[in-house]
Amino acid sequence: FGGGVRMRGRADRRGKTVVHQLSVSLEDLYNGTTRKLSLQKNIICRKCGGCGVREGAQRRCPKCHGSGMEVRIHQLGPSMIQQIQTVCSQCQGQGEWIRPRDCCLTCNGRKVVREKKILSVHLDKGMKDGQKITFHEEGDQVPGLEPGDIIIVLDQKEHPVFRRSGDDLIVKREISLADALCGCRQVIRTLDNRTLLISSQPGDVIRPGDLKCVPNEGMPVYRSPFQKGKLIVQFQVKFPEPGWLPTDRLRQLQAFFPPQEEVMATEETEEVELSDYTSQGGPGRRSYTGEAYHEDDFEEGSRQHVQCQTS
Repeated sequence: FGGGVRMRGRADRRGKTVVHQLSVSLEDLYNGTTRKLSLQKNIICRKCGGCGVREGAQRRCPKCHGSGMEVRIHQLGPSMIQQIQTVCSQCQGQGEWIRPRDCCLTCNGRKVVREKKILSVHLDKGMKDGQKITFHEEGDQVPGLEPGDIIIVLDQKEHPVFRRSGDDLIVKREISLADALCGCRQVIRTLDNRTLLISSQPGDVIRPGDLKCVPNEGMPVYRSPFQKGKLIVQFQVKFPEPGWLPTDRLRQLQAFFPPQEEVMATEETEEVELSDYTSQGGPGRRSYTGEAYHEDDFEEGSRQHVQCQTS
């Protein structure tokens, strides 16, 4: 139990911890950088040394004699009195009372003054959103207490191209149907301004939502900057608009695809036509307000199992 008392006592002798948010870009976390953060903090007055009075002036409260408490006596009867101990009304329990003429001219008796502080915040490669950087004893100074800490919390801004998932980077790419079937070539500009040319082999069909990856082109691993995660490319295939090809040309195109499975129709078979689906419910129909699927579903589950094949 003694150890707990010591820890609590030490905490009581420390000033408050101050938390600041620092907005950073994904490029900052990828490349590493140093940011300057300007703060205002209290420091102990250098003129009076934190006592709040000019040299030689009286600091002890004359009413409570420095105890911070005063005793009030109430007459309850001819031979009965009651003593009540209360906080000193003159010094408000501080035990010190400074006459206005005795105040330090620099801090006006407040014992501390405001000062501008510039912190150099070093961002290591691979740091994450929400990560904390602590500057020990850089908080406000209070006479008789150890300075508190300043904690910087990183707040990553949304990136227009890449999205981070741990040490991996995810980028979306839209390709045409021809590229999906016959092979595609795409250029990706990295966060350190390199240019990557990614390509798929002809005949290696890319389906909508397919995930491909490039090893060692993701985020640097924190404190192991020469190791990187994966660059995951999520493909979206843009299909042609209806009527893009005449019917006779469609038959020619169909000849290049595997034969269609023959569907046997019987007398009981009822043939219907498909039409475009809309989420607007009509009379007697159920209205669906949600999507049938969410494009980011893989992020919480399947993305954790994305692996790059290596030769």
